[in-house]
Amino acid sequence: MSTTPRSVRTTDYHTAGEPFRIVDEDLPPIPGDTVAERRALALRLGPLDELRRLLVREPRGHSGMYGGFVVPPDDDGAHFGVLFWHKDGYSTACGHGTMALGAWAVDTGRVPAPDDGDVPVRIDVPSGRVTATVHRAGGRTTGVTFRNVPTRVLARKVPLTTAFGTVEADIADSGAVYVTVPARDLGLDTSKAALPELVRAGREIRAALPEHDVYGVILYDDLPDTAEGPRQRNVTVFADGQIDRSPCGSGTSARLALLGEDGRLDGGATLTHESVADTVFTGRLLPGGVTEVTGATHRTGSHTFVLDTHDDLGTGFLL
Repeated sequence: MSTTPRSVRTTDYHTAGEPFRIVDEDLPPIPGDTVAERRALALRLGPLDELRRLLVREPRGHSGMYGGFVVPPDDDGAHFGVLFWHKDGYSTACGHGTMALGAWAVDTGRVPAPDDGDVPVRIDVPSGRVTATVHRAGGRTTGVTFRNVPTRVLARKVPLTTAFGTVEADIADSGAVYVTVPARDLGLDTSKAALPELVRAGREIRAALPEHDVYGVILYDDLPDTAEGPRQRNVTVFADGQIDRSPCGSGTSARLALLGEDGRLDGGATLTHESVADTVFTGRLLPGGVTEVTGATHRTGSHTFVLDTHDDLGTGFLL
């Protein structure tokens, strides 16, 4: 018989259109002394991974669902830790999830915050310690700035042969490894109509670079610059062909590092980063490869999900 809890409570947010499902209770014991150790063990933990499947799969979720299990931090320097999950397992980083968690921590009173001003929420994630600075005005959260672990550029202009032709890819590690390619080099653009082909291209590119443990492929269009700096639109294909509805938080960090190396962020310029859902993040590159990404996140609901022991679908299915 399944050991998944018969009911589990969640709080759901979206950040720039990308969902994030938060679980901070009803969790089975998770061994490990650090968040990174807990992630390494997570797939071996039957009850925990059954819970992930229950929440990410249909009919309670969908293939693009994302979420996190709130766990203890590595030490007293952070407010809490988190294990990020999606339909294929557990990721090392998640910028949009970090932003949602910052808002959730303030909204629930876990981290006290003023009616007006900013409050940092420090979170231990598998890739390190990150900060979600929650911006407040008039007693409400107006936005969140995600400060990531330092981003490293791993490789530039790596030739790849795809069904769309030979392209050159740039690779950066921003807590997770991202490969970026201009969509036009594949004969594509970042429109909704092109999504099936963008997913196909993203899967091909990821499969072509097994040595880099690629998490996401960012296919982007350059748009006219704003007065503040570069403007781009992207589709991030993460894990096994899933589409990020947001501009991708840690993916934006990767783009910032690459644009900085290209000299396009000189003088403190800001990247305006758009998504396929027409939502926007703004990003800045700081010294040492540190990035800050700002966007909006909103609560979409609180839920109690139930697993009926007589339900033949069990923890669900994916289409």
